Amino acid sequence: YQSLTALMLSSQTADAVTAAAMQRLQKNLEGGLTIEAVKNAPVETLERLIHPAGFYRRKAVYMKKTAEVLMTKYGGDIPRNVKELCMLPGVGPKMAYLCMQTAWGKSVGIGVDVHVHRISNRLGWVKQTKDPEKTRKTLESWLPKEHWAEINPLFVGLGQTICRARKPLCNECKLKDLCPSAES
Repeated sequence: YQSLTALMLSSQTADAVTAAAMQRLQKNLEGGLTIEAVKNAPVETLERLIHPAGFYRRKAVYMKKTAEVLMTKYGGDIPRNVKELCMLPGVGPKMAYLCMQTAWGKSVGIGVDVHVHRISNRLGWVKQTKDPEKTRKTLESWLPKEHWAEINPLFVGLGQTICRARKPLCNECKLKDLCPSAES
């Protein structure tokens, strides 16, 4: 559940802000960050604890609704498959695939976020896709499954530091000789 919550908070939010929000939830919710504690907390309390995470008001509502679903439908646990994870409020494919990896140790798909999507397109690994789901399916069609779990953390790090959306630092990139999009 902690993995799912961190993933829900991380969307459109800096890692440091997500980490701080997780710490506040763990420290300030009665009984810590548990499904029951989130279910019982007022939405306003959740909002206060996760602020300044991006879209914190919406995320607080999603967290509360998700906790209610997990208690009633899943006996206080998280689903063990992507389809059911995606049915939770505020959870999409990227979060579901990453949650399967972190919570259950199962790599059943590639979690495609903005970094994976952008870098895969820049490297020519996919044919200029605009849709992250098409990027995921294309990558999964040729990338060996044993490497699926590695792609997201590697590309997130690269995308945050070197291969940024604006003004990428191509001259500092170790992939510049392999990258058709590299600027000299």
